[in-house]
Amino acid sequence: MEMTGLPMIAAVSGSDVDFMVHGLIPLRFMGGQVWITTTHVTTLIVMIFILILAAAARKAILKGSEKPAGVQNFVEMLVETLDGLVQGSMGRHWRPFVNYIGAIMVFIFISNTSGLFGLRPPTADYGTTLALALITFVLIQFSAFKTKKLGVIKELFEPIPILFPINLIGEFATPLSMSLRLFGNIMAGTIMMALWYGLLPVFAKLGIPAFLHVYFDLFSGAIQTFVFAMLTMTFIADKRGV
Repeated sequence: MEMTGLPMIAAVSGSDVDFMVHGLIPLRFMGGQVWITTTHVTTLIVMIFILILAAAARKAILKGSEKPAGVQNFVEMLVETLDGLVQGSMGRHWRPFVNYIGAIMVFIFISNTSGLFGLRPPTADYGTTLALALITFVLIQFSAFKTKKLGVIKELFEPIPILFPINLIGEFATPLSMSLRLFGNIMAGTIMMALWYGLLPVFAKLGIPAFLHVYFDLFSGAIQTFVFAMLTMTFIADKRGV
């Protein structure tokens, strides 16, 4: 199967089963060759879509009235729901983290559900989920050091010093487990849909995959978004001692 051509941003091409990341455009970089892949393209599409939504939401709020209606009402409801979720999970120190939690939830949810529009979800690429998990890991550790200072290092030797290696491995297991959980679930859905379209094209024409898309893309995508956000808030609150 060819590795070039924009149609490869989809999970399936023709009657072939396809759930791999493909190179689309080769580039020369520092004497070597790198590729613009399906993940880069779909991530760019997702980011542009988010920017459009953000611009529309901002316009609705700036031109809104004291009695919200329509888009303004929907945006305010989402913001209030997000504030309540973060505050309920993180306690009185929730406000500095609400923007980050909101940003990753929007990005992950739209990425997860991009399969509804024939795209290959960026979160079906481990490079994307690992990057998200590493950003979260840095935020967790930074928040812990800001609150406990050198007490964070002391905790690695508790309850007895001999447990230091295990505690250290446990810290680095956090981004690994978060990235693998999100990647595994979204990749599994991508594989299932690719197999369905590739191996059962007759049933695909009858519209049967619509139900599967609702489950694998919409329902599972929403659940994994919520799980990732909740784990982020839980780990931050736990490290801060909230």
